[in-house]
Amino acid sequence: MVGSEETDVTMNSMTRYLAVLSLLIGCLFARVALGQQSTTTRVVDIRASDGSVLKATYFAAANTGPGVLLLHQCNRQRKLWDDLAQQLSAAGINVLTFDLRGFGESSGTAFDKLSQQESADIQANKWPGDIDAAFDYLVSQPGVQANTIGLGGASCGVNNSVKTALRHPKQVKSLVLLSGSTDMTGRTFLRQQSQLPVFFSAADDDEFQGTVELLLWLYGVSSNPGKKFVRFANGGHGADMFATHPELRRMIVDWYVTTLIKTPGSAPASKDSIVLPRASQVFKLLEEPGGIDKIAAMLAEARRNEPKAVLFPESIVNIIGYEHLQARDSAKAVQILKLNVTAFPASANAYDSLSDAYLANGQKELARQNARKALELLVSDSADTEARRNAIRDSAQQKLKQLGDGAQ
Repeated sequence: MVGSEETDVTMNSMTRYLAVLSLLIGCLFARVALGQQSTTTRVVDIRASDGSVLKATYFAAANTGPGVLLLHQCNRQRKLWDDLAQQLSAAGINVLTFDLRGFGESSGTAFDKLSQQESADIQANKWPGDIDAAFDYLVSQPGVQANTIGLGGASCGVNNSVKTALRHPKQVKSLVLLSGSTDMTGRTFLRQQSQLPVFFSAADDDEFQGTVELLLWLYGVSSNPGKKFVRFANGGHGADMFATHPELRRMIVDWYVTTLIKTPGSAPASKDSIVLPRASQVFKLLEEPGGIDKIAAMLAEARRNEPKAVLFPESIVNIIGYEHLQARDSAKAVQILKLNVTAFPASANAYDSLSDAYLANGQKELARQNARKALELLVSDSADTEARRNAIRDSAQQKLKQLGDGAQ
């Protein structure tokens, strides 16, 4: 028989045990009700092929699942993805974020301290290998389904994401692209990969003019029937939109859950009725046979009613022209940049760019004439900054010197 004192001790112990058990059960039910999973986050070093250290954060899901690599924009660093990465890992998706070299905690000269040529060299010759090193790290992690990977990028991360998908087409099953564009090679890839679902988003108040038009152009280029476009009136550039629109994170989580977990590599056919703006239609026509003539006719028709009508941004068409120069298609570059001169006859830069195209195409006299015209227009140019005017002047004078005309 147990004494009364021993009985009190036993009863107190039992009471404490039941209280703790009740608390544990309550916590368990709370976690189930909230749909939460246990996740692990760790900061890691990834070695690039040249030995450079790339600082990364890995967000592991509780169970085996797909992976997502998030690529930051070029005015931020990897930590801008932290909240989204946590939400994705809680939804069963393993996530890796990392700082590109020269950004955040990764090694390398600060990107904003590089010359234009140095930054171009790093983007072309270092970033692809760095991103592939991060990609390889992600797919090598225990619990990551290596053939079910998503990519997400903002601003310059858009081109990086598209090009990474191009290098790993069998593994990448989904894209998220915020406030950015890609080059001719990337656009061709999106056009040909009808099986690759893509989520696009941008805000009308983006600090970089023409961003919405560029992204709508990519939306039009993508051939996947399940593609989706989310447009906001405000929110800024790239992942900065999360601050104004936290619901965007939820949309992205739902997108990856659908395209990586529920139906890998597939999204329901979009019910969105998106009318592409005229500028996006122009960009699309630029890459079609006979498209440049059609745009010229559209411009002429528009200016019969409105002499100063503008169908497209000068800067974007200028970029497209130079893409063709880089692809050694100088004849097409001439056509595109002639169109830009027609649309913007008071632009010194438009004439200087056309001069570059003529020079590349072996038409030296026309190159000379357009370089001179650029210098003439600079005299009355009040729209461009002094630095930009000086750059245009230097470019035109250098060509004239090369052509034996002497600097003016």
